[in-house]
Amino acid sequence: MKRQFINRATIFEDLSAGVVLGIQSIPSGMANGLLALVNPIYGLHGYMMGVFTGAFFTSSAFMSVQGTSAMALVVASVPQVTQANYPNTPLFALALLTGLFMLSAGLLKLGSLLRFVPNSVMTGFINAVAVLIILGQLDDFTGYVSLGGNRVTRTIDLLQNTSQFHLPTLLVGTLTIILILTLEKTSLKALGMVVAMIVASLAAPLLGADAVALVRDIADIPGSLPRPVLPPLAVFPYLILPALSLTFVGLMQGASITQSVPNPDGRYPDASGDFVGQGMANLVAGLFQGTAVGGSISGTAIVTSAGARSRLANITAGIVIALVIVLFGRLVGLIAMPALAGLLIVVGFRTLKPSEIVMVWKTGLVQETVMVLTFAAALLVPLQYAVLLGVALAVLLFVFQQSNKVTVKAWEIQPGQYPTEAEPPPAVPPRKVTVLVPYGSLFYAAAPVFNAQLPEVTEASRHAVVILALRGKKDVGSTFLQVVARYASGLRRRKSKLMLVGVDPNVLEQMERTGILRAIGRKNVFMATEGVGQALLQAVDAAEAWVAAQPADQ
Repeated sequence: MKRQFINRATIFEDLSAGVVLGIQSIPSGMANGLLALVNPIYGLHGYMMGVFTGAFFTSSAFMSVQGTSAMALVVASVPQVTQANYPNTPLFALALLTGLFMLSAGLLKLGSLLRFVPNSVMTGFINAVAVLIILGQLDDFTGYVSLGGNRVTRTIDLLQNTSQFHLPTLLVGTLTIILILTLEKTSLKALGMVVAMIVASLAAPLLGADAVALVRDIADIPGSLPRPVLPPLAVFPYLILPALSLTFVGLMQGASITQSVPNPDGRYPDASGDFVGQGMANLVAGLFQGTAVGGSISGTAIVTSAGARSRLANITAGIVIALVIVLFGRLVGLIAMPALAGLLIVVGFRTLKPSEIVMVWKTGLVQETVMVLTFAAALLVPLQYAVLLGVALAVLLFVFQQSNKVTVKAWEIQPGQYPTEAEPPPAVPPRKVTVLVPYGSLFYAAAPVFNAQLPEVTEASRHAVVILALRGKKDVGSTFLQVVARYASGLRRRKSKLMLVGVDPNVLEQMERTGILRAIGRKNVFMATEGVGQALLQAVDAAEAWVAAQPADQ
């Protein structure tokens, strides 16, 4: 698909939308760096390089590739990054490694794999991220340095020491929140965040300037563009796991943009193509001293609502951020820390998704369990592990759920009539043909459940035939085949037999390779045909003829 970077008919709309996003990205980028527990300028570098580079490579014309709150919290849980000295080469290496993983996923066309990640995992994770964003800003918002092993315990400590809150700091943070909520309802809209932070920071001297912390007190803010930095290879091996977590989080958030924001031609972007764009953005961001980035839902919403019509809008946003860094970089250091904290608290509350929580809660016990455990894990353990734990838990619970959904039914087939369905007999009746139809998946975890529902082979089960219908089963696995082989052996010992009908060629090949076919006998296997029920009727006729031919001794 040919990418259109500039639409001459909409240049003004794209330029104005890019200016809005670029200016709004200044406080958001710094807040993202602060959230990641690194120098805020690195968050700004990530925004600048991410949104600019992503505009050239993503399949989506409007996706704004910036730092996200969820990714920032993953970064904050990596000690190699948060404990590093200037320049923070592990941080840059993490972005580069994340870019390589994202780029590889895109080139390998793995976009379709996102459908295997359950919504319950992402709901639990995103809402936990929202809570962590809010809790993580309370120190800067109140001026009290809390103690504890994680954000939850530090919040408990903070609430037990409200008397030690610094009133001027608390007032600046509160003023920021009030101004954001008020100014966004005016014609300023998204720029209300920028104005609110400036006004609150200017008000800090009136509330105790010497005591209210500023950005320059915790970080060096240079007034120049970043130079490329190549991290040493020795730091990369320790960052593989957090990079995989960042890749997962970033691509999942970006996928929601891919699926909901069409391109100018009305067609929806390709998920794998957006993977490539986000990967390239991370490679450039990491090279130029930035944090890891991904498809930003809020950034994309801002640029589209501001009137973007082509990729020029995001390109312009990157240029605007660069100009602000060069021309006003020193002034950025004068922003009050509680003002940044107030901004992030607003972002945290807006990240909460109560409606999605309710929807998942009403879906079923398995989804509830996955969501709650993912939420709890994200609050209590580093996010890089919580993400992977949530996915693993979802897979395990899905396997458990699916294995218990296997049901075996018996079919009664009379000439000229539709089959009637009933429960299987408790034991295989002698001198009779029993047709069994399994419903549900027959993968390895379901095999014991399937085996327990088969009619028991007793001493009386002689000269009988059990027909097992397998139509539609493309891959049954060795565990299921072992169950079938043992059942066939038990029938054979009672001078009875097992027949398989509607067998797929792939299943027949599995049976040949494993030797199960010899135990059952090729003549007892009826392949699937285009005519539905044809193989079953052939097997019933053959089984009845076989039963009739057996001696009446037992």
